[in-house]
Amino acid sequence: MLTLILGLTSIPPLWLQITIVAVWVLFILLVSWVVSRVATDDSEIVRKIVHIGTGNVILLAWWLDIPASVGITASILASIVTLLSYRLPILPGINSVGRQSLGTFFYAVSFGILVGWFWYLQQPQYAAIGIMAMTWGDGLAALVGQRVGKHKYKVFGASKSWEGSLTMTLASYVVSSLILLGVQGNIWQVWLVSLVVAIAATGLEAISFLGVDNLTVPLGSASLAFVLMQLLLAN
Repeated sequence: MLTLILGLTSIPPLWLQITIVAVWVLFILLVSWVVSRVATDDSEIVRKIVHIGTGNVILLAWWLDIPASVGITASILASIVTLLSYRLPILPGINSVGRQSLGTFFYAVSFGILVGWFWYLQQPQYAAIGIMAMTWGDGLAALVGQRVGKHKYKVFGASKSWEGSLTMTLASYVVSSLILLGVQGNIWQVWLVSLVVAIAATGLEAISFLGVDNLTVPLGSASLAFVLMQLLLAN
């Protein structure tokens, strides 16, 4: 498991686990604040810093073996805060008041669902695949698509670019293969499953009305990786 890979030989107490995660989240928020004040006034970059940075909490939760109850509780609290932030200026650097997207809310919800599901199965690597595909895949795809995406296409009225979609595929493939390699080792099933997951994640990300991809990409990627690995390793 990841605890062996990263060399954690004993599980720290709960208060220390929560402290480590809280410090990381506060660090990401601080970085986003500094960037917004000093480096750029582009709100999308600030949102993606938070999007990518906070998504990596799933790796901390896995590494520290944080109880599922803590992850689910954090997800519920984050979901409530994000819902309120659509009406109140609670998270001005992340959501715009009245913004026509529930992406941040879905992001928080997906975390709780995946932790509850795969912590129960003692297969946290699949929760990590789901969240990291969304974290890095969607995060980088949006930035690349907005800046160098010249070849556009539309899905249900949503404008996408082939450059952004390719970035989504590559990033999802890299994170999926790295996670599965760390758990399963260098076997052919890892490479095949990672490729299928990356393609599926890209398709789900393309259907992103109201930010629903922040729910469908994590859940779809995690469940697909889990089912395929069970089927392929059983043969």
